[in-house]
Amino acid sequence: MALAQPRDLEQYLALGKRRHNELCRQKRIFNARNRIIGGDAEAWDVQVHDQKIKEATEKARHETFAAEMRQNDKITCILEGRERRDKRSLCKAISDFQQHFQRPETRREFDLSDPLALRKDLPARQSDNDIRNTVSGMQRFMGEDLNFRERKKFQEEQNREWSLQQQREWEKARAHQRCAEDLYLKTRLQFDERAKHLQNLESATRKAVCTAVKEFNKSQATESLERKIREKKQEQEDNLAEISNLLRGDLLSENPHQAASSFGPHRVVPDRWKGMTQEQLEQIRLVQKQQVQEKLRLQEEERQRDMDWYRRRVQTARAALLRERWQQRQQRDLRRALDCSNLGLAEEQRAQKKYMEEVCTNQPTEDYFTQFNTRSR
Repeated sequence: MALAQPRDLEQYLALGKRRHNELCRQKRIFNARNRIIGGDAEAWDVQVHDQKIKEATEKARHETFAAEMRQNDKITCILEGRERRDKRSLCKAISDFQQHFQRPETRREFDLSDPLALRKDLPARQSDNDIRNTVSGMQRFMGEDLNFRERKKFQEEQNREWSLQQQREWEKARAHQRCAEDLYLKTRLQFDERAKHLQNLESATRKAVCTAVKEFNKSQATESLERKIREKKQEQEDNLAEISNLLRGDLLSENPHQAASSFGPHRVVPDRWKGMTQEQLEQIRLVQKQQVQEKLRLQEEERQRDMDWYRRRVQTARAALLRERWQQRQQRDLRRALDCSNLGLAEEQRAQKKYMEEVCTNQPTEDYFTQFNTRSR
């Protein structure tokens, strides 16, 4: 019998450990419920334990809050009772203060509600200067004062003095008016005499002015007549000179050289130009004929060019048609070759399939499939 060495024991323990791990792994993997649903009892137990701890903690916290709330309620009740007592004490102190220091007779408006007001009241009118006799009180009217007799006598004396003073002022005013009328009459006579003298002077001056104006107008008329005669004579001379210049000048004589410009022989003066000469007209007609011939030549060249392009287009179209037909023939040939090749491949595939059916006769059984998925690796 061989002795077990420490190394053998270690190998045996390692082998047993691997076998145990393999069995545990197979149990987890081959258990369809755990593999598909993914249930983990240990994790669930841990979660339940944590939930219970959490609930206990919440319960303890709520109990702490409840105790604190009860304590606060007690304190609130005590404070409310103290506040009510303080309020009653304050109301009592206010009432005592009003009874001792705020009596009705010490108020400012007590006279409005005083029951003995009629006994304490004064008469409605004591004198004419009583400050209580206001307008709204209607205790004193015009002519109902206490000094009516003395006032009436004084007014009569005053009226008499006023009448005498008015008479004196009236007499004085009449005397002033008479003096003013005399002065006005004298002044008016002086003004009339002076106006008459000025009128005479004005008449003499007007006559002198009229005479001078008449003489001046006569001299002006004479000068105007002489000036018109001179102007008419000068105008006739100017007209004769202008007619002579026009008849002898280049404007009516149709001189073609007067239109020559100093800037060159090809330039003319527009306001003096009388038209082109016969040589210039002949040259223009010659140039026009040349232009017509050149245009006909260009048209003929363009027609020839269009004919060439037309022939080229026809040839190109014919070549394209021939090439297209050749391509169609090539495609038909390729299609026939491809069809032949496909037929050959189909025959080969059918032959191979028939051969495989004849050679491969064994079918897989259940034992063949059970040899798979026996380990966790």
